[in-house]
Amino acid sequence: MSMSTDSSMSMSMTMVFFTSTTTPLYSNGWTPSNTGQYAGTCIFLIALAVMLRLLLALKPILETRFWNDGILRSSPDHPPRRTRRAINPAARRATLELVIAGVGYLLMLAVMTMNVGYFLSVLAGLWLGTFVLGGWASDTLYAHH
Repeated sequence: MSMSTDSSMSMSMTMVFFTSTTTPLYSNGWTPSNTGQYAGTCIFLIALAVMLRLLLALKPILETRFWNDGILRSSPDHPPRRTRRAINPAARRATLELVIAGVGYLLMLAVMTMNVGYFLSVLAGLWLGTFVLGGWASDTLYAHH
């Protein structure tokens, strides 16, 4: 490639934030065609970001209450409980991590559209989720990055 081709490619691929109410989200099938659909898409992104914060807040709770190996051991005061575990704790942890990563990547893809409304919706959802659920697990939001 020549130098002029390289510079023209980089100039045509400049990433800037823009405002548009018809930006596709995840596929061409999800392209808002009016402001109501765009608002619905933004509300979905807010809910998805709140869900991510909820999952991150639940992780340490699930870990300490259900998934730690020592939780269900018997003691002199408490006889062993007969519980049937269908899935072992490692599989449950891995599944939760998979869901957390999947939701996080979906939010990342929304931000990567460079649409200002989508970006602000993700930020608003993270703020709302942290505000509402922040007391559950205050420092888990960035524990996975």
